[in-house]
Amino acid sequence: MSNSVIEVEDVSKIFMLRRTHTLKDTLVWSLTGKRGKMVDTFEALKDISFDVKPGEAVALLGFNGSGKSTMLKLISGVMRPDRGTIRLRGKIAGLIEVGAGFHPDLTGRENVYLNGAILGMTEAEIDAAYDDIVAFSEIEQFIDTEVKFYSSGMFLRLAFAVAVHTNPDIFLIDEILAVGDEPFQRKCIKRIKQLRSEGKSLVIVSHDLDMVASLCDRGIVLEKGQVIYSGPCTEAVKVLRK
Repeated sequence: MSNSVIEVEDVSKIFMLRRTHTLKDTLVWSLTGKRGKMVDTFEALKDISFDVKPGEAVALLGFNGSGKSTMLKLISGVMRPDRGTIRLRGKIAGLIEVGAGFHPDLTGRENVYLNGAILGMTEAEIDAAYDDIVAFSEIEQFIDTEVKFYSSGMFLRLAFAVAVHTNPDIFLIDEILAVGDEPFQRKCIKRIKQLRSEGKSLVIVSHDLDMVASLCDRGIVLEKGQVIYSGPCTEAVKVLRK
C-alpha cells in the first residue's frame, strides 16, 4: 500500500477545440458538398505518472501550454482525466483561480463562510478561524462589501487566507501569487513555508523559478503534455533554463 498523498497514474486529458470557419470555407462547402472539420482535438496531457509523498513539495514546471495548470486542475478535481487515475489521501485545498468559489453578490464575510464550506470546513471551524482569516487578508474594512467590487488583489488576499486556514494535508498553488503586491507575496511565501514545516504536501505551478527552487524538493518538467524530467527541483530549474 503506497503512502503517497497524491498518485497520478497514466493520466491523459484531451480537449475539443471548435474551429472558426471563414465565409470562403462556407462557400467552398456549398459548392463541393463536402463539409470541413468542425472540431479538432488537443491532447494537453499524455500518459502522465508521478506521486507526491507526505510533507513533500513538488513544482510543476514548463513553458506556456505544457500542461502544468491542466494537471493541477485534474488533481484538484476541477476537471476529470480522460484516461488514467488520480488518487488522493487527505484534505485538499488550493488556489487554482482567483476568486474561484466566491459569489460576486455576497460580501467578503459571507464568502468566507461559503468558501470555507466548499473547502470542507464546518461552520464551527469557520467561526473559530474567522478573525485570523480576516486579519491575514488585511481587508478588514471591506469585509462587508460585495466581492464584485473587489480588485483581483483583494480576491487573492481573501482566497489565500481562507485556503491556508482550512488546515489542508495537500495545498495546491497555481501562479496565484503573481497577482498580489510584494509585501503580501512575502507573507504568503512565509505561510507556505510554515505549512511545509508542519508536514503538509505542496504542489506548486509558477514561472518564478527562483521561488520554486527555494520552496520545493522536487521538480517535474512538462513539455507538450509529457514529463521530460523529474528530480531535484534545482536540477529541474536547470533543465527549463537550457
